[in-house]
Amino acid sequence: MDVKKIKLIAFDLDGTLTQHKSPLSSEHREILFALQKKYKLVMAGAGMCRRIFEQMGKFPIDILGNYGLQYAKYNPSTLDIDIIEDNKLDCDRNSLEKRVTYLRGKYGFTTFTGDNVEFHSSGCVTFPILGTKANIEDKLKFDPDRKKRRAILDDVTEVFNDYNVFVGGSSSFDLAPRPFNKYYALDKYCKEFGYLHEEVVFVGDDYGPGGNDESVYKSDFNFIKVDNYLKFPDKIKILL
Repeated sequence: MDVKKIKLIAFDLDGTLTQHKSPLSSEHREILFALQKKYKLVMAGAGMCRRIFEQMGKFPIDILGNYGLQYAKYNPSTLDIDIIEDNKLDCDRNSLEKRVTYLRGKYGFTTFTGDNVEFHSSGCVTFPILGTKANIEDKLKFDPDRKKRRAILDDVTEVFNDYNVFVGGSSSFDLAPRPFNKYYALDKYCKEFGYLHEEVVFVGDDYGPGGNDESVYKSDFNFIKVDNYLKFPDKIKILL
């Protein structure tokens, strides 16, 4: 990476800037303000823009949400975000239910609590292996190192070949309609605002197989790996 060329920094949130679904710390907030004096900053998230904005304590930043299905621009006059784009795609629920049921039978995930599949208004889908109503303790101990899900990732990806498949949370697979993923979202943003890929660096933690940052990591964008959000200040020093 040629730091002198960097104009835009894109961030993942959970695991990169914060602990999962936890508030942005004051220390990391101050680092973002320092970076903002030198670069344009944007969030590239898997979740909804509003959730990301609130989790960040309403930090003034544009947000690419739901893998690019949603886009929000920070409005300095209202100190809030304006939702500029909010795609809500239809899906074939019957087909998705059948495919999840097939995978449950093949891999022995037939016992679950709650719904078989979780459908989101955006068009994204969650395959909750333990069901939508599983208790948190069971979810956390199911697959903490992701080995169980990564072992069947190729098969799940083939079954859902019309979706981008991610190893999500602690016990699920997340599905985003193709072509939506973080690479797609960031590339679209760059084209709209005139950034070359070599002028961009992405900062993320989930870059392994099935990770939702993997599409960016394996692309021509520059990438800074953050394996522990507490190490974020050290990892970002090169840009300050």
